Amino acid sequence: MKDVFTIIEKEGWDKNIWRKVGNAFENRDGSLTLFLDALPVNGKLHVRERKVKQGTSSGEESQFGSE
Repeated sequence: MKDVFTIIEKEGWDKNIWRKVGNAFENRDGSLTLFLDALPVNGKLHVRERKVKQGTSSGEESQFGSE
């Protein structure tokens, strides 16, 4: 499973904000199916592998943080 983000860039901000807007699943043919909870205003989506939270023995996956 992958996470889908939009990256918010504003003048005068020190950092960009990564806002999670959905999930993506890889199909057998390598294409992606996206499930979006929101639509980005800037029209750009960024898909990343889901990161596993460190220190969890149950293998629970966490949401991707900001970069």
